Amino acid sequence: MATEDGGSGLNIHPMDQFLVKPLFGGDGTIGMFTITNVTLWLAIAVVCIIALMVLGTRGRAIVPSRSQSIAEVLYGFIHKMVEDTTGKDGLAYFPYIFTLFIFILVANFVGLLPKSFTTTSHIAVTATLAMAVFLAVTVLGFVKNGASFLSMFWVASAPLALRPILALIEVISYFVRPVSHSIRLAGNMMAGHAVIKVFAGFAVVTWIAPASILAITAIYALEMLVVSIQAYVFTILTCVYLKDALHPHH
Repeated sequence: MATEDGGSGLNIHPMDQFLVKPLFGGDGTIGMFTITNVTLWLAIAVVCIIALMVLGTRGRAIVPSRSQSIAEVLYGFIHKMVEDTTGKDGLAYFPYIFTLFIFILVANFVGLLPKSFTTTSHIAVTATLAMAVFLAVTVLGFVKNGASFLSMFWVASAPLALRPILALIEVISYFVRPVSHSIRLAGNMMAGHAVIKVFAGFAVVTWIAPASILAITAIYALEMLVVSIQAYVFTILTCVYLKDALHPHH
């Protein structure tokens, strides 16, 4: 929150909104099984997904309802993305990729609600998603291709003297994937919400309140675009990593 402190200025704490807190009293200690605000909003995101994808499409009408139309558009969009990026072989893994996309998209949008908690702003959440993708595509790469999966690190088209150096760079970049994959999503979610909170703090000052409210509206509209793009980016990168696992020689 932001308050005027005896004329000494504003106390704006934009990062307070990302604090993990237990829901049911206690001394504030968070253990492995403590129900927190993160737990609550993760559950809310899952309920919203079920409402959209299960309840919203249960009728399967020829003339679809609004919820069925949204579900079908999202389904078709991701299905085409997987097919275009990974080929026909990648469609076998479409359910997992679509689950990733719809979870991140809904969690991002739920985080824009007033008084909500943006679960995808926490590296613990995004790192779990990214590590699941990393381990899955790595295991899949060896299962599908055996030792030849390692050929993706050996740039055969490069001069022989450069190949060991390029191989080292490729290995490093491969193991950095889950780090960049997770930080990109968490960083963008945290940055956007922090900026909104800063401008909201200035709204308590009478003479700049109108400008602050306009800025919040503009940033909020931009943030709605950002949360969609970040869900798309996370998903398309997953497809690219899957393509490397299925076709390491390409």
